[in-house]
Amino acid sequence: MPLTMEFDIKAGDFVLAGEASSKIKDTLKKLGVKPEVLKKVAIVSYEAEMNIVIHSVGGVLKAIISKDKIEIIAEDRGPGIENIELAMMEGYSTAPEEIRNLGFGAGMGLPNMKKYSDYFEIESQKGSGTRVYMVVFNK
Repeated sequence: MPLTMEFDIKAGDFVLAGEASSKIKDTLKKLGVKPEVLKKVAIVSYEAEMNIVIHSVGGVLKAIISKDKIEIIAEDRGPGIENIELAMMEGYSTAPEEIRNLGFGAGMGLPNMKKYSDYFEIESQKGSGTRVYMVVFNK
């Protein structure tokens, strides 16, 4: 039976940003997940969480932990991604100046999610929400 963790992520909340991905990481540590798997899940979940904080009006981060894989699902409520292909390019960012001044919005979120997950899928439309589904195999 998989273990499911679900977190509401608030837009613009940099005080709590990263808390959900830290809880996922701590849970995986307690379950004895290998360090290399732990690292990949920590990166993809943190990047997904930060994208919700920076680019949306809020959303949900979910982890489904089973024996052979960890699924990370990030779903946000708008504004959507106009050009996914462009958004997947390293260094491309739509983050406003004030976010960049905080040290975020470097345009590595989506590329890192794809790089560190064993399976990556993104669905989005301008004016609608974005859903990112990632799998890291627990080998």
